[in-house]
Amino acid sequence: MLRGIENKEIKCGDVVIIRYEGPTGGPGLPEMLTPTSAIMGAGLGDCVALLTDGRFSGGSHGFCIGHITPEAQVGGPIALVKNGDPIRIDARSDKRTIDLLISEEEWEARRKAWTPPPLRSTQGTLFKYIQCVATASEGCVTDEVGAASAAQIVEAAPKTPAVAELEAKIAELEAKLAEKA
Repeated sequence: MLRGIENKEIKCGDVVIIRYEGPTGGPGLPEMLTPTSAIMGAGLGDCVALLTDGRFSGGSHGFCIGHITPEAQVGGPIALVKNGDPIRIDARSDKRTIDLLISEEEWEARRKAWTPPPLRSTQGTLFKYIQCVATASEGCVTDEVGAASAAQIVEAAPKTPAVAELEAKIAELEAKLAEKA
């Protein structure tokens, strides 16, 4: 991708795909600040989208969509995208969709032809992590009894007084809204 920017191969209207950077593919969901910075630095931040199964920090900006699941390493749709494929991103409506505009026959052919690339780590701590990490949509947790959802983890966590106070205020506002309805 960086070479594409340097060689002016990436232009307004393009969608850049960075894949195999999810929890198992990365491994560890690497941060994508370098690619977003390169896009912004090339003056393409308002007209080039970046899609990845990696993650973004608060330092990234521009039109970037991360944490795409299922990730490429496990055969998610992002693994099947090819250079030049038309992609439609609807970020304005309530649907918020990303569509790869290819035929069902082409989708099926790509699914059948796809094979996972070798894991980046095949021993040690990172390999153990790859074996037990949950998906990005499940919080990338490595729970011993099975990957819990992020919502379950939040629910199980002890609540600070500030969180309890906010929840009470929200409940109060919801009750007032219900009375008015």
